[in-house]
Amino acid sequence: MPGADAMTFRLLTTFIKILVASLLVGVALSSLSITPEQILKDLGLTPEQIVSYINRGFHWALPHIILGGLVTVPIWLVMYILRPPRGD
Repeated sequence: MPGADAMTFRLLTTFIKILVASLLVGVALSSLSITPEQILKDLGLTPEQIVSYINRGFHWALPHIILGGLVTVPIWLVMYILRPPRGD
């Protein structure tokens, strides 16, 4: 599948661009003496609250993902099996 290599390459380059941009912004903020703790304090949050929100979001989303998968995966599988053959 030739399109998969191109898609993987685009995904990887996008990930690297985000990493480089994050590094540059982090360096700029650090040079201005801005720390993650200051930003969280200004927002009225603690690291423990952030972890709690992520945990609560994960525990909310996981059952919904499983429930949706129980419907969408069999439908996708039937459509995949019944589609006309390709000229690969």
